[in-house]
Amino acid sequence: MSTDTIEKQQVEEVKEKKKSETLLSKRRKKFINDPLNDDNPITVQVLGICSALAVTTQMKPTLTMAISVIFVMVFSNLSISLLRNLIPTRVRIIVQLAVIATLVSLVSEVLKAYSYDMYKELSVFVGLIITNCIVMGRLEAFALGNKPWDSVLDGFGNALGYSWIILAVAFFRELLGAGKFFGVPVFEAIGIANFPTNGLMVTPVGAFIILGLIIWVQRTKTGYVEH
Repeated sequence: MSTDTIEKQQVEEVKEKKKSETLLSKRRKKFINDPLNDDNPITVQVLGICSALAVTTQMKPTLTMAISVIFVMVFSNLSISLLRNLIPTRVRIIVQLAVIATLVSLVSEVLKAYSYDMYKELSVFVGLIITNCIVMGRLEAFALGNKPWDSVLDGFGNALGYSWIILAVAFFRELLGAGKFFGVPVFEAIGIANFPTNGLMVTPVGAFIILGLIIWVQRTKTGYVEH
């Protein structure tokens, strides 16, 4: 058998493997699983810290922010991946910003129309999703060089990794700072009427402390060390 024939067979085998790959293959599951822990955008990559400190005083605005970021990341990754072969290299950042800004404007208008109080509470922080390092980073590092479905999974995974961290921070800040969970007085409900809340938890300092503890626990568990 000639060398050319062998090479053709190998190329055909590779093509066949690519065609037969399932939507949630082992390789693709890593796009979702890795950002949840081993490659978390906040605790490992140290991105998106500003919103993690600013919007996490209560669970409701934090959940809204998390859903907004998931929406923006998934659809911006999808859009850039679909356009990746049409975007000139020199203007790729401008195109990325335009796509993100369009999606963020859509989120902002939906909040304004259906949840105006939440829109006012989140204020400028929804708009700042446009400059979120996590969103821009995944577009530049992944969506520009990968297929749409892989890019969707990557955006979804990184957004989930971001979301669970800010929700964890918000849980402890609201519980310890106000004695509540989603606005419900938890300690009063279980019979502890005079639970001493900690005012430090409702300040950015409290957010730093909780975030630092989460990073410490996570890195102790995974063995991750900065080099």
